[in-house]
Amino acid sequence: MELARVTSKGQITIPVEIRKKLDLKEGDKVLFIEEDGRIIFANSSYVAFKDLQKEMDGEAARVRIIDENDVLNLVRKPLIFQCS
Repeated sequence: MELARVTSKGQITIPVEIRKKLDLKEGDKVLFIEEDGRIIFANSSYVAFKDLQKEMDGEAARVRIIDENDVLNLVRKPLIFQCS
């Protein structure tokens, strides 16, 4: 368990071990999530990435991307734009 003190301006210093575990760097944004009566503190980039993963779940199968070759073929295809 780590301890931090709140300043008169509502600021805290995040202990170094917590910063390492959350992979927080200077300028990163953090989230405070209320869940089941608890406050969860998280790296916002990590949460955004996890949300994206959840949204993309099953999309590769849906568009029939099975392996690395399918990805490479998709990337190599020229993009064709139609103007209407």
